[in-house]
Amino acid sequence: MVEKRLGALPVAAEFLRRLDVAGIVDEVCPGGASALVTHGQVVEALVANRLTSPAPLVWVEDWARCWAVEEVFGIRPGLLNDDRLARALEAIAPHLEHIAGAVGARAIGEFGLDVARMHWDMTSMSVHGAFPAGGRGEDFPVIGYGHPKDRRFDLKQVQAGLAVSADGGIPRHARAFGGGAAEVSQVVGAMKDLRAMAGERGFLMVADSKLVSCSNICALLAAGVRFIAPAPAAQVKDEVYAALDLAQATVVDWTPDRDTGKPAELRETYRVLEDTHTLTGPRKSDPPLTVRRILVHYKGQGAVERRYHDFKGPLAVAPVFVDEDL
Repeated sequence: MVEKRLGALPVAAEFLRRLDVAGIVDEVCPGGASALVTHGQVVEALVANRLTSPAPLVWVEDWARCWAVEEVFGIRPGLLNDDRLARALEAIAPHLEHIAGAVGARAIGEFGLDVARMHWDMTSMSVHGAFPAGGRGEDFPVIGYGHPKDRRFDLKQVQAGLAVSADGGIPRHARAFGGGAAEVSQVVGAMKDLRAMAGERGFLMVADSKLVSCSNICALLAAGVRFIAPAPAAQVKDEVYAALDLAQATVVDWTPDRDTGKPAELRETYRVLEDTHTLTGPRKSDPPLTVRRILVHYKGQGAVERRYHDFKGPLAVAPVFVDEDL
């Protein structure tokens, strides 16, 4: 009797087939097709591995033997050796953006997702080892030093940006960046790519505080792209908070998930004020840009505490910049 682990393989296989991952990959990379296994089949197996029991490339073959990969995907474990996996990854590397976009579009159509709001963010991955500067194509990111999110400034890094739909969290745009690429300078490129995908339909771009710079806001306004992002702390002075009148704030009819089971008197209360903020560029010739600013006030455990003479007790005020249409 042979025992194999099934786990979530049937679920992963069903979603992969509905998304037609193998078909999309094989259409873009047809040269890798063989009588044994195609690039698309290899990619589907790798995705299933990441979703069930992630393993380094040299151990994926062992994973396939212990799990019911042959029964579910029809691929013999020996065909998923590290050399075959590496060839598949090398083949799809120049086409990652196209493949990700095609799979995302398939997901939107298959599951009826709303893509009117897109969330964009970047992250960094620190790496170990020696990485020579030469011998790389211009289309591939350069591993180098930068500002890593894990605070490992002693290590080089590579960065990745991802835009997902607010409905379903489906990736719609992905791109790799070099370790030294400034996050704030990548917003405009992502906006242009997403705008091209949207076509005639408008979309809302949601990002973190790295979106907020004079050049980024200028490009977004010129392109007619709606946006929302938290304001960088340095752009809102303490005297702005000190002058706020809580009595003029509007109570928001919203309860966070963590408070839904609490009595009404123990739930956090959110209040909002609205004004405008003017951004100035680094050059005197840069025109001033005026944007709407929403100031959100809340109390409770875990809040960032600020104390001013106008308010009693702990509070947090989170400023958010939004465009004129929101």
